[in-house]
Amino acid sequence: MMKRKLFLTLIVMTLALPGCSRKEKPALAGNPAPDFTLKDLSGKEVKLSSLRGKVVLLNFWATWCPPCRQEIPSMMRLNQAMAGKPFQMVAVSEDAGGKEAVEGYFKESGTALPALLDTDQAVAQRYGLTGVPDTFVIDAKGVILKKVVGAMDWSDPNVIGFLNGAMK
Repeated sequence: MMKRKLFLTLIVMTLALPGCSRKEKPALAGNPAPDFTLKDLSGKEVKLSSLRGKVVLLNFWATWCPPCRQEIPSMMRLNQAMAGKPFQMVAVSEDAGGKEAVEGYFKESGTALPALLDTDQAVAQRYGLTGVPDTFVIDAKGVILKKVVGAMDWSDPNVIGFLNGAMK
């Protein structure tokens, strides 16, 4: 009987501790995007909720991920196509190497995105990522419109049309 009480107590304690054995529910379309604050490559803190009023393309990626590397040029083209519009691209790096890994990759590849650093993957956990790349389109009110798993051509006219529609 004593062993059973001890076992049940341990189960209850484990379930009550945040971060222990409980995963965040995945962020889904129709739900508010979980807010977060991360640092950009210059060390400035960026809070997702500060981007309200804009459609946000929130992309989780890593320098070591071949599909992520493949989609970066199309993300750069999309960012250029959306210049001057109520749109913000946010590329959240999951690299444990942080700023050095991301800056090194951008320098080596000749690419660049507005990047934030999630070196401990805490934000990735809040969004319930299954891997990278995972991308969320968030409307101007902070609600997730769409989740895209895997790489895609972000400069495709259909994608640009969808994003322009989301800005209306």
